[in-house]
Amino acid sequence: MDRNIFEEEHEMFRDSVRSFMKNEIGPNAERWNEQGIVDRDAFLKAGEMGLLCMWVPEEYGGIGMPDFAYEQIVMEETTRFGDPGVFFTLHSRLVAPYIGNFGTEEQKQRWLPKCVSGENILAIAMTESGAGSDLSAIRCKAEDKGDHYLLNGSKTFISNGILADLVIVAARTDPDNRHGMSLFMVERGMEGFERGSNMSKMGMKTQDTAELFFDNVRIPKENLIGELNRGFYHLMHGLAEERLILACGNMANAHAAFDATVEYVQDRKVFGKPLADYQNTRFKLAAIQTELDVGYAFVDRCVVEHNEGKLTAEDAAKAKLWTSEMEGRTTDECVQLHGGNGFMMEYEVCRRHAAARVSRIYAGTSEIMKEIIARSIGLDPRKKG
Repeated sequence: MDRNIFEEEHEMFRDSVRSFMKNEIGPNAERWNEQGIVDRDAFLKAGEMGLLCMWVPEEYGGIGMPDFAYEQIVMEETTRFGDPGVFFTLHSRLVAPYIGNFGTEEQKQRWLPKCVSGENILAIAMTESGAGSDLSAIRCKAEDKGDHYLLNGSKTFISNGILADLVIVAARTDPDNRHGMSLFMVERGMEGFERGSNMSKMGMKTQDTAELFFDNVRIPKENLIGELNRGFYHLMHGLAEERLILACGNMANAHAAFDATVEYVQDRKVFGKPLADYQNTRFKLAAIQTELDVGYAFVDRCVVEHNEGKLTAEDAAKAKLWTSEMEGRTTDECVQLHGGNGFMMEYEVCRRHAAARVSRIYAGTSEIMKEIIARSIGLDPRKKG
Protein backbone atom coordinates (compact mmCIF):
# COMPACT_ATOMS: atom_id res chain seq x y z
CA MET A 1 0.00 0.00 0.00
CA ASP A 2 1.31 3.43 -0.96
CA ARG A 3 1.90 5.84 1.90
CA ASN A 4 0.30 9.12 0.90
CA ILE A 5 1.53 11.60 3.51
CA PHE A 6 4.86 12.28 1.79
CA GLU A 7 5.34 14.95 -0.87
CA GLU A 8 8.07 15.05 -3.51
CA GLU A 9 10.30 17.08 -1.17
CA HIS A 10 9.96 14.39 1.48
CA GLU A 11 10.98 11.67 -0.95
CA MET A 12 14.01 13.64 -2.13
CA PHE A 13 15.00 14.10 1.49
CA ARG A 14 14.51 10.36 2.10
CA ASP A 15 16.87 9.53 -0.75
CA SER A 16 19.60 11.71 0.72
CA VAL A 17 19.12 10.34 4.23
CA ARG A 18 19.17 6.75 2.96
CA SER A 19 22.39 7.41 1.07
CA PHE A 20 23.94 8.92 4.19
CA MET A 21 22.90 5.93 6.30
CA LYS A 22 24.21 3.41 3.80
CA ASN A 23 27.55 5.20 3.38
CA GLU A 24 28.29 6.65 6.82
CA ILE A 25 26.32 4.70 9.42
CA GLY A 26 25.64 1.18 8.17
CA PRO A 27 29.30 0.31 7.44
CA ASN A 28 30.26 1.25 11.03
CA ALA A 29 27.35 -0.47 12.78
CA GLU A 30 29.14 -3.75 13.48
CA ARG A 31 32.13 -1.99 15.03
CA TRP A 32 29.87 0.27 17.10
CA ASN A 33 27.92 -2.75 18.32
CA GLU A 34 31.16 -4.36 19.46
CA GLN A 35 32.42 -1.25 21.25
CA GLY A 36 28.96 -0.46 22.67
CA ILE A 37 28.93 3.17 21.59
CA VAL A 38 28.68 5.34 18.49
CA ASP A 39 31.67 7.46 17.49
CA ARG A 40 31.12 11.14 18.25
CA ASP A 41 31.92 11.84 14.60
CA ALA A 42 28.59 10.28 13.66
CA PHE A 43 26.77 13.19 15.32
CA LEU A 44 29.06 15.72 13.66
CA LYS A 45 28.45 14.17 10.24
CA ALA A 46 24.69 14.09 10.85
CA GLY A 47 24.91 17.74 11.86
CA GLU A 48 26.75 18.62 8.65
CA MET A 49 23.96 16.90 6.70
CA GLY A 50 21.35 18.98 8.53
CA LEU A 51 19.76 15.92 10.12
CA LEU A 52 19.90 17.10 13.74
CA CYS A 53 17.32 19.35 15.39
CA MET A 54 15.71 20.30 12.08
CA TRP A 55 12.91 22.13 13.90
CA VAL A 56 15.31 24.67 15.46
CA PRO A 57 14.78 28.19 14.07
CA GLU A 58 17.46 29.74 11.89
CA GLU A 59 18.46 32.28 14.55
CA TYR A 60 19.75 29.38 16.65
CA GLY A 61 21.53 27.58 13.82
CA GLY A 62 18.74 25.31 12.57
CA ILE A 63 16.72 25.25 9.37
CA GLY A 64 13.35 25.89 11.02
CA MET A 65 11.60 22.76 9.71
CA PRO A 66 8.87 21.76 12.19
CA ASP A 67 7.22 19.14 9.91
CA PHE A 68 7.48 15.93 11.92
CA ALA A 69 7.41 13.82 8.72
CA TYR A 70 11.06 14.77 8.12
CA GLU A 71 12.02 13.40 11.53
CA GLN A 72 9.94 10.31 10.79
CA ILE A 73 12.03 9.78 7.66
CA VAL A 74 15.29 10.15 9.61
CA MET A 75 14.04 7.62 12.16
CA GLU A 76 12.95 5.14 9.50
CA GLU A 77 16.09 5.35 7.39
CA THR A 78 18.40 5.25 10.40
CA THR A 79 16.71 2.14 11.74
CA ARG A 80 16.47 0.32 8.41
CA PHE A 81 19.79 1.21 6.77
CA GLY A 82 21.94 2.46 9.65
CA ASP A 83 21.37 0.77 12.98
CA PRO A 84 18.42 0.76 15.44
CA GLY A 85 20.72 1.91 18.24
CA VAL A 86 21.93 5.02 16.40
CA PHE A 87 19.23 7.22 17.83
CA PHE A 88 19.80 10.72 16.50
CA THR A 89 16.13 11.39 17.17
CA LEU A 90 16.67 11.05 20.93
CA HIS A 91 18.98 14.03 20.69
CA SER A 92 16.88 16.02 18.21
CA ARG A 93 13.25 15.47 19.17
CA LEU A 94 13.19 13.94 22.65
CA VAL A 95 15.63 16.24 24.45
CA ALA A 96 16.33 19.40 22.47
CA PRO A 97 12.65 20.52 22.45
CA TYR A 98 12.79 21.02 26.22
CA ILE A 99 15.26 23.82 25.50
CA GLY A 100 13.16 25.13 22.61
CA ASN A 101 9.82 24.95 24.41
CA PHE A 102 10.79 25.94 27.95
CA GLY A 103 14.23 27.50 27.74
CA THR A 104 15.02 31.18 28.09
CA GLU A 105 16.38 33.21 25.19
CA GLU A 106 19.83 33.03 26.77
CA GLN A 107 19.61 29.24 27.08
CA LYS A 108 18.57 28.84 23.45
CA GLN A 109 21.44 31.02 22.27
CA ARG A 110 23.88 29.18 24.52
CA TRP A 111 22.96 25.56 23.79
CA LEU A 112 20.97 25.07 20.59
CA PRO A 113 23.57 25.97 17.90
CA LYS A 114 25.98 23.25 19.05
CA CYS A 115 23.10 20.78 19.36
CA VAL A 116 22.27 21.45 15.69
CA SER A 117 25.90 20.94 14.64
CA GLY A 118 26.38 17.80 16.73
CA GLU A 119 29.16 19.34 18.79
CA ASN A 120 27.05 18.96 21.94
CA ILE A 121 25.22 15.66 22.41
CA LEU A 122 22.08 15.59 24.54
CA ALA A 123 20.54 13.19 27.04
CA ILE A 124 17.63 13.32 29.46
CA ALA A 125 17.78 11.72 32.90
CA MET A 126 14.43 10.72 34.38
CA THR A 127 14.59 7.02 35.31
CA GLU A 128 15.86 5.87 38.71
CA SER A 129 16.18 2.39 40.18
CA GLY A 130 12.84 2.80 41.95
CA ALA A 131 11.18 5.20 39.51
CA GLY A 132 10.60 4.12 35.93
CA SER A 133 7.10 4.55 34.57
CA ASP A 134 6.10 6.28 37.82
CA LEU A 135 8.00 9.56 37.58
CA SER A 136 6.41 10.86 40.78
CA ALA A 137 8.58 8.37 42.72
CA ILE A 138 11.92 10.01 41.88
CA ARG A 139 14.27 10.67 44.80
CA CYS A 140 16.98 12.72 43.08
CA LYS A 141 16.68 16.19 44.61
CA ALA A 142 17.86 19.75 44.05
CA GLU A 143 18.01 22.19 46.96
CA ASP A 144 17.86 25.95 46.52
CA LYS A 145 21.03 27.46 48.02
CA GLY A 146 20.34 31.07 47.14
CA ASP A 147 22.56 31.69 44.13
CA HIS A 148 22.58 28.05 42.93
CA TYR A 149 20.93 24.66 43.32
CA LEU A 150 22.66 21.65 44.89
CA LEU A 151 21.85 18.43 43.05
CA ASN A 152 22.13 14.99 44.68
CA GLY A 153 21.02 11.55 43.60
CA SER A 154 21.43 9.09 40.74
CA LYS A 155 19.76 8.03 37.50
CA THR A 156 19.88 4.77 35.56
CA PHE A 157 19.32 3.45 32.03
CA ILE A 158 20.23 6.84 30.54
CA SER A 159 20.61 6.69 26.75
CA ASN A 160 23.58 8.76 25.50
CA GLY A 161 24.73 8.60 29.13
CA ILE A 162 28.39 8.27 28.16
CA LEU A 163 28.44 10.58 25.13
CA ALA A 164 26.24 13.36 26.44
CA ASP A 165 27.71 16.82 26.95
CA LEU A 166 24.41 18.22 28.22
CA VAL A 167 22.00 16.22 30.40
CA ILE A 168 18.55 17.46 31.39
CA VAL A 169 17.94 16.04 34.87
CA ALA A 170 14.57 15.74 36.56
CA ALA A 171 14.95 16.38 40.28
CA ARG A 172 12.58 16.86 43.19
CA THR A 173 12.40 20.46 44.37
CA ASP A 174 9.22 20.35 46.48
CA PRO A 175 9.31 17.41 48.91
CA ASP A 176 5.69 17.98 49.94
CA ASN A 177 4.29 17.60 46.41
CA ARG A 178 4.57 14.27 44.58
CA HIS A 179 4.71 16.19 41.30
CA GLY A 180 6.99 18.90 42.68
CA MET A 181 10.03 18.46 40.47
CA SER A 182 12.09 20.68 38.18
CA LEU A 183 14.38 20.27 35.19
CA PHE A 184 18.05 21.24 35.32
CA MET A 185 20.77 21.25 32.69
CA VAL A 186 23.87 19.44 33.91
CA GLU A 187 26.95 20.09 31.79
CA ARG A 188 29.96 17.89 31.14
CA GLY A 189 32.73 18.64 33.60
CA MET A 190 30.59 19.94 36.46
CA GLU A 191 32.18 18.96 39.76
CA GLY A 192 30.38 16.03 41.41
CA PHE A 193 28.84 14.77 38.14
CA GLU A 194 30.04 11.23 37.45
CA ARG A 195 29.07 8.50 35.01
CA GLY A 196 28.99 4.77 35.60
CA SER A 197 30.30 2.28 33.07
CA ASN A 198 28.54 1.68 29.77
CA MET A 199 25.80 -0.83 30.59
CA SER A 200 25.72 -4.18 28.78
CA LYS A 201 22.31 -4.71 27.15
CA MET A 202 20.43 -7.44 25.30
CA GLY A 203 20.12 -5.31 22.17
CA MET A 204 20.55 -1.74 20.87
CA LYS A 205 24.22 -2.12 21.70
CA THR A 206 25.33 0.88 19.66
CA GLN A 207 23.26 3.08 22.02
CA ASP A 208 25.48 3.88 24.99
CA THR A 209 23.52 3.55 28.24
CA ALA A 210 24.80 4.48 31.68
CA GLU A 211 24.07 5.28 35.30
CA LEU A 212 24.62 8.91 36.27
CA PHE A 213 25.63 10.11 39.72
CA PHE A 214 25.26 13.57 41.24
CA ASP A 215 27.15 14.36 44.44
CA ASN A 216 26.58 17.95 45.54
CA VAL A 217 26.61 19.17 41.94
CA ARG A 218 26.40 22.95 41.93
CA ILE A 219 23.81 23.98 39.32
CA PRO A 220 23.74 27.68 38.38
CA LYS A 221 20.32 29.30 38.64
CA GLU A 222 20.45 30.02 34.90
CA ASN A 223 20.47 26.24 34.22
CA LEU A 224 16.92 25.76 35.49
CA ILE A 225 14.82 24.84 32.44
CA GLY A 226 11.23 26.00 32.54
CA GLU A 227 9.38 26.82 35.72
CA LEU A 228 10.43 25.76 39.20
CA ASN A 229 8.33 22.81 40.45
CA ARG A 230 6.68 22.41 37.03
CA GLY A 231 9.12 19.84 35.64
CA PHE A 232 6.60 16.99 35.85
CA TYR A 233 4.21 18.89 33.57
CA HIS A 234 7.02 19.88 31.22
CA LEU A 235 7.90 16.18 30.88
CA MET A 236 4.29 15.24 30.20
CA HIS A 237 4.23 17.81 27.39
CA GLY A 238 6.67 15.73 25.32
CA LEU A 239 5.41 12.22 26.02
CA ALA A 240 2.98 11.96 23.10
CA GLU A 241 5.71 12.86 20.62
CA GLU A 242 8.17 10.52 22.32
CA ARG A 243 5.78 7.61 21.90
CA LEU A 244 5.11 8.55 18.29
CA ILE A 245 8.86 8.62 17.62
CA LEU A 246 9.21 5.13 19.06
CA ALA A 247 6.26 3.91 17.00
CA CYS A 248 8.08 5.11 13.87
CA GLY A 249 11.20 3.23 14.93
CA ASN A 250 9.23 0.09 15.80
CA MET A 251 7.70 0.03 12.33
CA ALA A 252 11.08 0.51 10.66
CA ASN A 253 12.77 -2.26 12.65
CA ALA A 254 9.94 -4.70 11.89
CA HIS A 255 10.07 -3.70 8.22
CA ALA A 256 13.83 -4.28 8.04
CA ALA A 257 13.49 -7.72 9.66
CA PHE A 258 10.76 -8.56 7.15
CA ASP A 259 12.88 -7.46 4.17
CA ALA A 260 15.85 -9.51 5.38
CA THR A 261 13.63 -12.55 5.82
CA VAL A 262 11.99 -12.28 2.38
CA GLU A 263 15.46 -12.30 0.86
CA TYR A 264 16.62 -15.17 3.07
CA VAL A 265 13.72 -17.56 2.36
CA GLN A 266 14.20 -17.18 -1.40
CA ASP A 267 17.85 -18.28 -1.13
CA ARG A 268 17.60 -20.87 1.64
CA LYS A 269 16.76 -24.38 0.42
CA VAL A 270 15.02 -27.02 2.53
CA PHE A 271 14.45 -30.54 1.21
CA GLY A 272 15.63 -29.46 -2.20
CA LYS A 273 13.49 -26.39 -2.76
CA PRO A 274 13.52 -22.76 -1.59
CA LEU A 275 11.97 -22.13 1.81
CA ALA A 276 9.80 -19.53 0.10
CA ASP A 277 7.99 -22.24 -1.83
CA TYR A 278 6.40 -23.68 1.30
CA GLN A 279 2.89 -22.53 2.11
CA ASN A 280 3.73 -21.88 5.78
CA THR A 281 6.49 -19.47 4.79
CA ARG A 282 4.34 -17.60 2.30
CA PHE A 283 1.40 -17.34 4.70
CA LYS A 284 3.58 -16.11 7.56
CA LEU A 285 5.14 -13.40 5.40
CA ALA A 286 1.80 -12.43 3.90
CA ALA A 287 0.44 -11.86 7.42
CA ILE A 288 3.49 -9.74 8.33
CA GLN A 289 3.14 -7.62 5.20
CA THR A 290 -0.49 -6.98 6.10
CA GLU A 291 0.42 -5.89 9.62
CA LEU A 292 3.11 -3.57 8.26
CA ASP A 293 0.58 -1.89 5.97
CA VAL A 294 -1.91 -1.53 8.82
CA GLY A 295 0.75 -0.15 11.14
CA TYR A 296 2.05 2.42 8.67
CA ALA A 297 -1.50 3.61 7.98
CA PHE A 298 -2.12 4.33 11.65
CA VAL A 299 1.32 5.79 12.42
CA ASP A 300 1.22 8.03 9.35
CA ARG A 301 -2.19 9.28 10.44
CA CYS A 302 -0.75 10.05 13.88
CA VAL A 303 2.04 12.05 12.20
CA VAL A 304 -0.56 14.13 10.36
CA GLU A 305 -2.45 14.67 13.61
CA HIS A 306 0.78 15.64 15.39
CA ASN A 307 1.68 18.18 12.69
CA GLU A 308 -1.77 19.70 13.16
CA GLY A 309 -1.36 19.81 16.94
CA LYS A 310 -4.16 17.30 17.43
CA LEU A 311 -2.36 14.11 18.48
CA THR A 312 -3.76 12.94 21.81
CA ALA A 313 -1.90 11.08 24.53
CA GLU A 314 -4.31 8.18 24.02
CA ASP A 315 -3.65 7.84 20.29
CA ALA A 316 0.11 8.10 20.84
CA ALA A 317 -0.20 5.33 23.43
CA LYS A 318 -2.14 3.21 20.92
CA ALA A 319 0.57 3.72 18.32
CA LYS A 320 3.33 2.83 20.74
CA LEU A 321 1.46 -0.19 22.12
CA TRP A 322 0.41 -1.70 18.80
CA THR A 323 3.67 -1.13 16.92
CA SER A 324 5.87 -2.44 19.73
CA GLU A 325 3.79 -5.59 20.09
CA MET A 326 3.71 -6.06 16.31
CA GLU A 327 7.48 -5.51 16.14
CA GLY A 328 7.99 -8.24 18.71
CA ARG A 329 5.72 -10.67 16.81
CA THR A 330 7.34 -9.86 13.49
CA THR A 331 10.96 -10.19 14.54
CA ASP A 332 10.14 -13.43 16.38
CA GLU A 333 8.50 -14.92 13.28
CA CYS A 334 11.46 -13.78 11.19
CA VAL A 335 13.92 -15.49 13.52
CA GLN A 336 11.83 -18.66 13.29
CA LEU A 337 11.92 -18.57 9.50
CA HIS A 338 15.70 -18.26 9.63
CA GLY A 339 15.92 -21.44 11.73
CA GLY A 340 19.19 -21.89 13.60
CA ASN A 341 20.77 -19.04 11.67
CA GLY A 342 18.22 -16.69 13.23
CA PHE A 343 19.79 -17.32 16.62
CA MET A 344 23.21 -16.14 15.42
CA MET A 345 24.19 -12.51 15.94
CA GLU A 346 25.96 -12.45 12.57
CA TYR A 347 22.50 -12.47 11.00
CA GLU A 348 20.68 -9.15 10.85
CA VAL A 349 17.38 -10.64 12.01
CA CYS A 350 18.90 -11.79 15.30
CA ARG A 351 20.15 -8.30 16.13
CA ARG A 352 16.80 -6.80 15.20
CA HIS A 353 14.95 -9.28 17.39
CA ALA A 354 17.17 -8.35 20.34
CA ALA A 355 16.68 -4.63 19.65
CA ALA A 356 12.90 -5.06 19.51
CA ARG A 357 12.54 -6.38 23.04
CA VAL A 358 13.02 -3.03 24.75
CA SER A 359 10.27 -1.40 22.67
CA ARG A 360 7.61 -2.81 24.98
CA ILE A 361 9.40 -1.36 28.02
CA TYR A 362 10.85 2.12 27.51
CA ALA A 363 8.83 5.36 27.29
CA GLY A 364 6.11 3.53 29.21
CA THR A 365 5.59 -0.22 29.21
CA SER A 366 2.84 -1.90 27.19
CA GLU A 367 0.92 -2.22 30.45
CA ILE A 368 1.10 1.53 31.05
CA MET A 369 -0.05 2.16 27.47
CA LYS A 370 -3.07 -0.08 28.06
CA GLU A 371 -3.85 1.79 31.27
CA ILE A 372 -3.82 5.14 29.43
CA ILE A 373 -6.08 3.76 26.72
CA ALA A 374 -8.45 2.13 29.23
CA ARG A 375 -8.88 5.41 31.10
CA SER A 376 -9.72 7.18 27.85
CA ILE A 377 -12.73 4.91 27.36
CA GLY A 378 -14.04 5.55 30.85
CA LEU A 379 -12.43 2.63 32.67
CA ASP A 380 -10.72 4.57 35.44
CA PRO A 381 -10.96 3.02 38.93
CA ARG A 382 -9.80 6.30 40.48
CA LYS A 383 -13.13 7.89 39.59
CA LYS A 384 -15.34 5.22 41.14
CA GLY A 385 -17.48 6.11 44.15
